[in-house]
Amino acid sequence: MTRTRTLGTLAVVVGFLAFVEFTSGVLQGYYTPMLTDIARHLGIHDADVNWLEGSQLMLSALVVPAFAKLGDMLGHKRMLLISTAVTAAAALVLPFTDSFPVFLAAWSLMGFYVVWLPLEIALIWSRSRRMEGRASVTAKAAGLLVAALEGGAIIGALVGGALIDVLPLTVVLLVPAVLIVVCFFVILLGVKESPEPAGGVFDTVGLVLISLALLCFTGGLSLLRLNGGLANPWSWAVVLLGVLLVVPFVRWELRCADPLIDVRMFRSPALGPVFLTAGLFGVSVLGAQAPLSTFARTDPSEYGYGLGTTGFATSLIIGVYLVAMITGALLFPSVARWASPRITLMGASVLVGVGFLLFLPFHDAYGQVIANMVVVGLGSGALVAALPAAAASAAPATQTGVATGLTNSVKTVGGAIASCVFGIALLHGVAGAAGGAEGTAGSLAGYFTVWIVCGATALAAAALLVFVPKEAFTDRTAEAEVAPLV
Repeated sequence: MTRTRTLGTLAVVVGFLAFVEFTSGVLQGYYTPMLTDIARHLGIHDADVNWLEGSQLMLSALVVPAFAKLGDMLGHKRMLLISTAVTAAAALVLPFTDSFPVFLAAWSLMGFYVVWLPLEIALIWSRSRRMEGRASVTAKAAGLLVAALEGGAIIGALVGGALIDVLPLTVVLLVPAVLIVVCFFVILLGVKESPEPAGGVFDTVGLVLISLALLCFTGGLSLLRLNGGLANPWSWAVVLLGVLLVVPFVRWELRCADPLIDVRMFRSPALGPVFLTAGLFGVSVLGAQAPLSTFARTDPSEYGYGLGTTGFATSLIIGVYLVAMITGALLFPSVARWASPRITLMGASVLVGVGFLLFLPFHDAYGQVIANMVVVGLGSGALVAALPAAAASAAPATQTGVATGLTNSVKTVGGAIASCVFGIALLHGVAGAAGGAEGTAGSLAGYFTVWIVCGATALAAAALLVFVPKEAFTDRTAEAEVAPLV
């Protein structure tokens, strides 16, 4: 009776959290079909859309380790509420401004939603601490949350693409903001706090150091775009300063008793290549989203390239891509049992690389783009499912959570850097209209750069996995087979 009552209570909590993840999925899919419309509304080039994605991803990379640590210290529900409130406030700004700096700041703050899933998993883990089969219960709950996330992403893409064709942009941007507000009250009224917060001392110095490093690096990339182009030595100096600031951060974390990020894990011969693979994978799975959307929306009759799709037709491309990702994630356990997790990871990376390189000869027709995205999606879905499991299998038994969290953070940093670089590439040689006037679309050469970089980084990831010890992902075979479903 007691166990049944406990399971029932936890099931209710998971139900409420599933709505939160559905909202997270909507946010990830909703805006992509309308990025060209947002660029026209703000009076910016399509290339500048990448700064929206890059700034949000960079903030996300900082928020995840900080809020995960604060959740353990102060309570997971508390940090979940704070992050949802910040996301809602930022989303409410978007419909009512046509200023690019204001829109950029609000869009960046919306990146707080990335902490929802890690906090939810930690909350479920803490609330199930007295239950038999705690790991299994948490894994099943996490599977439901991820299913809600993927479903929300597909529905968000389709609804966003349909609405942008029939409603004003202001009204369309207001829809997710209202959904996030509802999400806040669902958490407030339906979720109980995790018991017995751990307390402790937050690594403020570590957070400040890594924040300065990332801000200088991405700020330098922004200066390359805004302040005299690639020939400006001061812009490169700021980029270099951001790289050099990583050194004091690493030295501090090695001395810290309770570090924000355990950098020792990067030294592992098994984990190091996995983290690098995650960073290289972030280039395509996160950094290429905006360029793919704006390329599809570009009018070929005016610029000589692009598909000229409507918002809804663009959302169909995204929907097919997401379905392919789900398929790849579901196929991973079976393929890994037949081959091996390491070989499957390599094959998935190759699929992503080949899919993007197929854009070089095949990008003129809607069907060609769909076919390319299916190939990319199958590989991406397998990697999304496999990388956390691979990190958990290769990590020490006491640090599996830290290892899986780092794969997410490194992937996000890779996507953020790629977004900044792709913004520079797309702006270089911006195409003019047929009549010779300056246009607002990204340059075709820039799109070729995006596809080549995404293809090359994915193939480089496959090459890195060759150096992973063969036994790294097979020490705990049973766990490795279950984890991808999460």
